[in-house]
Amino acid sequence: MEQNDNNMTLTNRQGHPISDNQNIRTVGNRGPSTLENYHFIEKISHFDRERIPERVVHARGAGAHGYFEAYGKVGQEPVSKYTRAKLFQEAGKRTPVFVRFSTVVGGTHSSETDRDPRGFAVKFYTEDGNWDLVGNNLKIFFIRDPLKFPDMVHAFKVDPVTNIPNPERMFDFVSNSPEATHMITFVFSPWGIPANYRQMQGSGVNTYKWVNQEGEAVLVKYHWEPLKQGIKNLTQKEASAIQAKTVSHATQDLYEAIERGDYPEWELCVQIMSDDEHPELDFDPLDPTKLWDQERFPFLPVGKMVLNKNPENYFAEVEQAAFGTGVLVDGLDFSDDKPLQGRTFSYSDTQRYRVGTNYLQLPINAPKTRVATNQRDGQMAYIVDRAPSQNPHVTYEPSSLGGLEEAAPAGKEHQPAYSAKLVREKISRPNDYKQAGETYRKFEDWEREELISNLVDALKICKPHIQEKMIEHFTKADPDYGRRVAEGLKQARVDTAHLGSEAARDGAEKAQNAGKHTDGY
Repeated sequence: MEQNDNNMTLTNRQGHPISDNQNIRTVGNRGPSTLENYHFIEKISHFDRERIPERVVHARGAGAHGYFEAYGKVGQEPVSKYTRAKLFQEAGKRTPVFVRFSTVVGGTHSSETDRDPRGFAVKFYTEDGNWDLVGNNLKIFFIRDPLKFPDMVHAFKVDPVTNIPNPERMFDFVSNSPEATHMITFVFSPWGIPANYRQMQGSGVNTYKWVNQEGEAVLVKYHWEPLKQGIKNLTQKEASAIQAKTVSHATQDLYEAIERGDYPEWELCVQIMSDDEHPELDFDPLDPTKLWDQERFPFLPVGKMVLNKNPENYFAEVEQAAFGTGVLVDGLDFSDDKPLQGRTFSYSDTQRYRVGTNYLQLPINAPKTRVATNQRDGQMAYIVDRAPSQNPHVTYEPSSLGGLEEAAPAGKEHQPAYSAKLVREKISRPNDYKQAGETYRKFEDWEREELISNLVDALKICKPHIQEKMIEHFTKADPDYGRRVAEGLKQARVDTAHLGSEAARDGAEKAQNAGKHTDGY
């Protein structure tokens, strides 16, 4: 009994001590096994179920714990002027956070050097419940309508027949979606491959609202800016050299930095704009394919985030971490940004399918404040969300029999007004090319050269009509931009007789011609 009381003794999931974890029970040492091998059956059946469905996007990820420390101001003004969200009000106030970084298109074991946006999702465990700020490293997106999102992801994923990545599918979609020109300009520049997760920016991408005590709202965009570690991006040549040695460099870099006490830090900044249509702008401020000019709408610091603790178990924390753009606390609100509206349903719905009905009861997702709901049961329910003095017979509201009661309002409700027809129309100021051209011209010479090289390398296997449409988009953004891509494609060796990129074809041929023949065994 003494050895079974040892807290290091192996048990099964029922708590039974296991004295032999090496051998199943058989009739003799080489005879058939028996059905009552309970320990084996429990162990192997759990093993058969160790994985949950992979995220459709953002499957490859790394994460860490830390805290957010508020400045109590937005820029030089009291933050209460714009929002009543409690986590921002007091200088020095710390809120626990969990952050998950990710790549977007590739699967769970894809390479972290892939040219791809990076996810930057932060879960704040506030005193008013959780707030999820779910974004990317880049400040804009490919599309402005959520109806196009499934098609976009399908186009960017591997070919459904060959299971091989093929840039022609992506450019086929993009060439017919001119609003993507700006994002393509970023993704195919060095900004498309951050050096690691610590040395990259983050952004909420979509437009949100802040609401103050009087119910007055302003439009806001969120941005994470690295503090001590700075920002670094990779060229394609550098990324390829890293990938030849590891596909997990960013995960390793983050983990090892935190283990050695080199805690990464980011400053959270917001851009603020009045809550109206802004006819003086040549774009709609709710359009996520656009940047807000920093000179007109400066970055205003509101706090900093420090990551100082690695996960104890990757699956329990990083893989099961579930984020949603609809997870907001009082003082934060939605704007009418169309993709934000679409994401707000899709993200949490995905988690209910992927992790389970009660995914919010998992420790990594559960708020660190009191939870009391009338939601009950469902697969894997292991906590009853009941208040201590709640009548357990009452699972509804309103009630006069000791049930839960509504909270008192924390401030005046924000009530946006609408007066328009219900239509299917794109926004009236698409302006698909201007900012793409501005971004191209702001790049340094080496960044423009890398952009052109990467685009030519990807486009050269595409059919001519796709190349022509992309050149047209780039030319409308900036004549020099289009001219250089066109000249690069003329000089490139055109070979459309294979699947995927030229680099992938080259790798397959090298493997075929390498190695030595050997007899079987």
